[in-house]
Amino acid sequence: MKAVKALRTPGGLSLRVDSRAAGVVLLLAAVAAAVAVVLIGSGDFPMSFGDVVGTLLGNGTAAQEFIVQDVRLPRVLVALLVGASLALSGAIFQSLSRNPLGSPDVIGFSQGSTVGALTVIVLFGGGSLAVAGGAVAGGLVTGIAVYTLARKRGVQGFRLVLVGIGVAAVLTALIHFLITKANLVDATRATLWMTGSLDGRDWAQVWPLAGMCAVLMPLVFAHGRPLRMLEMGDDAAYALGVPVERTRVVLMGSGVLFIAVATAAAGPIAFVALSAPQLARRLTRSPGPNLAAAAVMGAALLLFADWIATNAFGDRMLPVGVVTAVLGGGYLLWLLVTERKAGRI
Repeated sequence: MKAVKALRTPGGLSLRVDSRAAGVVLLLAAVAAAVAVVLIGSGDFPMSFGDVVGTLLGNGTAAQEFIVQDVRLPRVLVALLVGASLALSGAIFQSLSRNPLGSPDVIGFSQGSTVGALTVIVLFGGGSLAVAGGAVAGGLVTGIAVYTLARKRGVQGFRLVLVGIGVAAVLTALIHFLITKANLVDATRATLWMTGSLDGRDWAQVWPLAGMCAVLMPLVFAHGRPLRMLEMGDDAAYALGVPVERTRVVLMGSGVLFIAVATAAAGPIAFVALSAPQLARRLTRSPGPNLAAAAVMGAALLLFADWIATNAFGDRMLPVGVVTAVLGGGYLLWLLVTERKAGRI
């Protein structure tokens, strides 16, 4: 039997807490915090774990304050927020589609953000702010298109995945077309952006991303129970009092915004949205979207991947998107084999 406790507030509100899931969330949060401190201490100016913690608490030297506050902390915060955003987007769409392959980088939303950004780079030569705006706009337009094409007496999971894969194929072709039409400078810039990287991230990327997460995360967590009801199908959700269409629109819109702002901040980072929710679900052994566990798992995964990218290859630093693609590709193969053995594909 699973240990599920009900917490009640003086105002009469109650909250059911799965003790194993709560323990997993706390453990993953501790792992993410530890990796973040180690990552901040890595680089050409190495710092010990204690020095990093002391500097974060305001007890460092002037040089340490500069290295931590101005150079490394913004990059780590972007990694935390991007990883959590990707994972939450993946958890939302995997639950809505009731399919572990229903990830935004499989069903076209990541590609839509990439097309939006590349359009700004190749056709208009826009700066970083314009590229970020193009990524968000591309993701939103793709989300509307997929929802419209998949909507027929409700959005069924299998149809959503099929439509999304078709849209992703069209958008991938458009990405290649834009690259071939670009001049050498823009093509190089676009290719570098498409690898997904945290290099050079500063507070200008942190604040918009943090503001969007501060709005979207409470909204999504508040819809955690309706999302779990939707996993049982529209009829069951209706019977349990869930406003199905409104809930689906809110959650899909939030999922698209999560993937769009994450792509705008760090480029298209593959497979975190696919793998983090599934890994979190396996650790918690709990049904449902496991939103909190997925968020901290995504943050921990991206931080760990960035540590590998910056430290595992000597002086040759890799973009974090390369590492997540290698790790995620192996995970995808394992997932496909597992699903095939289970008879689900």
